[in-house]
Amino acid sequence: MLQPAPPPPVSAAKILIASFVGTAIEFYDFYVYATAAALVIGPIFFSADDPSVQTLAAFATFSIAFIARPMGAAFFGHFGDRVGRKATLVASLMIMGISTVLIGCLPTYATAGWWAPFALCVLRFGQGIGFGGEWGGAALLAVENAPPGRRALYGIFPQLGAPVGFITANLGFLGLALVLTPADFQAWGWRIPFLASAVLVGVGLYVRLKLTETPVFKAAMEKAAPERVPLAIIFTKYIKATLLGTFAMVACYAVFYLSTVFALSYGVSKLGFDRPTFLLFECVAVLFMALGIPLSGWAADRYGRRPVLLTGLAFTASLGLLLGPMLGSGQGGLVLGFLCLGLFAMGWLFGPMGALLPELFPTRVRYTGASVTYNLAGILGASAAPYLAQRLSEWGGIGWVGLYLAVAAGISFVAVALMEETGRGEI
Repeated sequence: MLQPAPPPPVSAAKILIASFVGTAIEFYDFYVYATAAALVIGPIFFSADDPSVQTLAAFATFSIAFIARPMGAAFFGHFGDRVGRKATLVASLMIMGISTVLIGCLPTYATAGWWAPFALCVLRFGQGIGFGGEWGGAALLAVENAPPGRRALYGIFPQLGAPVGFITANLGFLGLALVLTPADFQAWGWRIPFLASAVLVGVGLYVRLKLTETPVFKAAMEKAAPERVPLAIIFTKYIKATLLGTFAMVACYAVFYLSTVFALSYGVSKLGFDRPTFLLFECVAVLFMALGIPLSGWAADRYGRRPVLLTGLAFTASLGLLLGPMLGSGQGGLVLGFLCLGLFAMGWLFGPMGALLPELFPTRVRYTGASVTYNLAGILGASAAPYLAQRLSEWGGIGWVGLYLAVAAGISFVAVALMEETGRGEI
């Protein structure tokens, strides 16, 4: 009896496009909320007693997804390591997209009272669950298909989804700010970027459903049955790798969310910039992030992961000293300059992580290990960053926010210094 012919191999270009497109959509969904949290979530979903309290409450809801992300990483990582990468990536994209669209359908505090922020928190949690399973799978899709000596270069493709998603989200808000009055934007215009996610998710699902499993995963499953509980393995046999990978990512998250979510809120509410101007600043600055990612990915393949990251972390620590004089100056040129430097630093740090975190773990637990590590770092480096920065700036001034960034960079520097170089061997 004839056996059905195996599916034809998927080209490298299609694999990298699928890795990039999915993360771009997921990052778009995540950044739409981040931008809305800085601009409108507070007044729409919380009591109007105090604008500062509204802002802090909005940033608190922002952090919910980061708490959910490690849970999503453990859940999707479990099935990604046992069932396969493809099905897991499709499911994570759907959960993220549905949660984002439903946020755009919620009633406001004025019409539904405290049910509105409660539903917002539930859907924000859903965003975190979906995002928690996305990045690790997308990184593995690229890295496990990479030829020898090019893992970091392949690993930049899911990373490039971050600036593309960010620019798309911010351009959406910028366009609305230009064509709508502030009253119309707050009444209904803010919903449009959330609802637009439905179209983007449809595109992402179309691309991903055409994928096959990575050859590395297939080979591992042919040798032995999958691990019963991958999460238990990474917290017993690979606890050092998990901790070092987590702390290595802290500065990457901190510099990004301080340069975007906090800076946007601070620039509009404290420095007096109008919303379109500061959103345009952010769109220009994120181009430097998009430049830093491929440059550092290329350098990480050529010189190694550790030297590239250690150089970037030293630069990020120095940015902490510049944050007060530049961002706090209120002068357009200096503010834009700091945003460009901050997001270039983020891109430089982020680029090699697409290869580094998967390389810390063997194939049989790699989805779980890379995902959990990446998302635990989100709790430490990102979840509370806008909230703490807001508190620090109100308590001691903007210079204390810069010190916060420098400390985060120092923590990551120590973690990377304690790692072994991962880029030389096979995975």
